[in-house]
Amino acid sequence: MTPTEYEYLRKFLKDNSGLDLSAEKQYLIESRLLPLARKAGMSGIAELVQKLQGGSRQLITDVVEAMTTNETFFFRDKVPFDHFRDHIMSEIIKARAAKRSVRIWCAAGSTGQEPYSLAMCLKEMGAALTGWRVEIIATDLSQEVLEKARAGVYSQFEVQRGLPIQMLVKYFKQIGETWQINPELRAMIQHRQLNLLHDFAQLGTFDVIFCRNVLIYFDQDTKINVFNRLARQIEPDGFLVLGAAETVVGLTDTFRPIAERRGLYKPNDPRAAVTKPVLAGVAPRMAAMAGR
Repeated sequence: MTPTEYEYLRKFLKDNSGLDLSAEKQYLIESRLLPLARKAGMSGIAELVQKLQGGSRQLITDVVEAMTTNETFFFRDKVPFDHFRDHIMSEIIKARAAKRSVRIWCAAGSTGQEPYSLAMCLKEMGAALTGWRVEIIATDLSQEVLEKARAGVYSQFEVQRGLPIQMLVKYFKQIGETWQINPELRAMIQHRQLNLLHDFAQLGTFDVIFCRNVLIYFDQDTKINVFNRLARQIEPDGFLVLGAAETVVGLTDTFRPIAERRGLYKPNDPRAAVTKPVLAGVAPRMAAMAGR
């Protein structure tokens, strides 16, 4: 791969997925895109770049999906799910007692383990949510992982990563060497394809947003842009949950951390928000989409 080809692919990936690769990540692109190029009958990266420049929509999708990291597992990191069960939902149940509904968004749902973990937490609350309308929206950039999430079928290795045995027995059915989550939990979740760089206002507002382990791949301006737009989609008394390596501190005043609850944030009064640089190219695309 020539330096020119690498720079083209770096810009392509940032513009299409938000992925911000440093100058020394050439090996990562080669390891993921060379197999894709050869599978498609191309001679190598140079030909792949030529076809991308030609505007092949399927190839654009394939390249973005090949470079997307989909590492996830049930109840990943445990602490966010403890917060969800012990703090977030206890507050939501009180605040929505009259309305009796809750909307939750998993903004990087991947192959489904995170939204299904939340669904299991909600089911475990039993009578506390009887008569409630519960809606979980799980979005991801990759159509391939969304199809796996919709099916809810996992290998023995996948269900052994973070899933308590009692939850496996209670909520899954064994099918040969795989396990499928039960239809009742699958019905609780709507899986939709979404690029966080694009406008997501059409999703409506949410009481809880999980946006974990995706913003770490974005540069600072992209993070700021996403945070400021997330703030417009969350209820004033809602909750934002980030990954352990992510924070709003030093980036935006639209959210504030909750003391002694790592990764948990509340929205601030929007009038207090600090205006930050907007990601180049995102605003024009959003404006164009809004005009459709």
